[in-house]
Amino acid sequence: MQSRARGAQHPPLELSSSVPGGQPGNEPRCPVPQGSLAALARALVAPLPPGETFSPFPLPQLPGLFSLNPVPTFLLASGGPSPGWEESDALPRKRAVLTVLLHFLETYKGILQEEESAGKVIKDLYLLIMKDASLYPELEDEILRLHQLVETVELKVPEETPPPSKQVKPLFRHFRRIDSCLQTRVAFRGSDEIFCRVYMPDHSYVTIRSRLSASVQDILAAVTEKLQYSEEQSAREEALALVAVASSGEKAVLQPSEECVFTTLGINSHLFACAKDAIESLVPLPEEIQVSPGDTEIHRVEAEEIANHMTAFHWELFRCIHELEFVDYVFHGERGRRETANLELLLQRCSEVQHWVATEMLLCESLGKRAHLLKKFIKIAAICKQNQDMLSFYAVVMGLDNAAVSRLRLTWEKLPGKFKNLFRKFETLTDPCRNHKTYREVLSKMNPPLIPFVPLILKDLTFVHEGSKTLLDGLVNVEKLHSIAEKVRTIRKYRSRPLCLDLEASPSQLQTKAYVRQFQVIDNQNLLFELSYKLEASSQ
Repeated sequence: MQSRARGAQHPPLELSSSVPGGQPGNEPRCPVPQGSLAALARALVAPLPPGETFSPFPLPQLPGLFSLNPVPTFLLASGGPSPGWEESDALPRKRAVLTVLLHFLETYKGILQEEESAGKVIKDLYLLIMKDASLYPELEDEILRLHQLVETVELKVPEETPPPSKQVKPLFRHFRRIDSCLQTRVAFRGSDEIFCRVYMPDHSYVTIRSRLSASVQDILAAVTEKLQYSEEQSAREEALALVAVASSGEKAVLQPSEECVFTTLGINSHLFACAKDAIESLVPLPEEIQVSPGDTEIHRVEAEEIANHMTAFHWELFRCIHELEFVDYVFHGERGRRETANLELLLQRCSEVQHWVATEMLLCESLGKRAHLLKKFIKIAAICKQNQDMLSFYAVVMGLDNAAVSRLRLTWEKLPGKFKNLFRKFETLTDPCRNHKTYREVLSKMNPPLIPFVPLILKDLTFVHEGSKTLLDGLVNVEKLHSIAEKVRTIRKYRSRPLCLDLEASPSQLQTKAYVRQFQVIDNQNLLFELSYKLEASSQ
């Protein structure tokens, strides 16, 4: 597992391609699409007298932004009114800035809770705006909406008392009770608390309660406290190392400054705390390499029921991802992983579904049942595609394309011709040739709601980011930012309508729901190959 620093300091913005009153020839070199903020840009620029320019002051330095002085000094390079200034310009300018603030809060109200400095700025702005409320009754609707948003956001500032303890949220594979996995998934934030097991070299463990964004150093401190070391022994904390051990035995030593490591662990990886000289002796937990062949839940449930529950669960996960997480993930900023926790979980789930398909196929010892199960997985992929859940569709097809499964010649020969042809079409749809041309054509014909194959979105964003510089000769590459913004807007479009699936609340449906949300999988490819060769010794 490799550590990466991610994050983008600024979200993509939509700007107008022209400015009223501008001179010919001064337009941007590349066409900029009109966006929802175009009117706002015109409102900010139009009242400026000829020759005046913008002042590049950041918001924290603007105590007079909404002061009683009607002159918007934050917009003028000069400190005082210009000859062409009229007091009547105050209202449209204040409305324009208020519109910016409302748009900002609407878009990032969930993330602002993690940024104390941003919360302080918004609180100061809010207080200044309220002072102007009686002077500008025309802004009553905007101010009322701002008041509602500020109450919803519940911004935290440094001088305020800490919030009360929160309910601990379960991650994937941390489910211990049936009611936990049946709960509707909600977005994770860096300040959320979770329970996590940290193992010792002898496979004993301690359970710690930790923030999702906790650093490795914080986790080791919690482990040391849990083990109740004496004052002399507490010095061992510095000598301890936190290691992620995969079911294959692969080890990754985590650096003390790494954050939010819980969401980046492999499917069957566990955290171990040990002395640095004991790292090489660490071995995976026994239960992760034990195999129990036999009929599992999937043999007793219809394909449509499984596919619908998969779509419902993946829609919950997709809805939890903030648009900015896609940008943070690609830009590799310095703010750490906590801004991308929900995206990391969805990517982990995609990998989990692939391994689930391979695991179920290779744990089925009967050739007849295995062929029937292969047919069922193809049905599941077809229904997921019909549900416009392309993430599940891709994951199931890729699971069947796993080398340990695709080599089962006798199993594939027993598959009816109709399903062989259907699977060939699915392989064509997932073929990456010509930049996933077939998949993109199919996706372009779908209407929301839909769940895209998220890894391909990240690939597209990475191509744009790495293909051109963000800053060129000290100037912002607006064309690049608009390309990124356009791709982010497609994500917004995919989620613009609610997903409606008819899922009953019967006991059998709840059992299927629990099964789908906590797949038990083998992610060790070597072990999958061993199972494959036991089923069919030769693929010739």
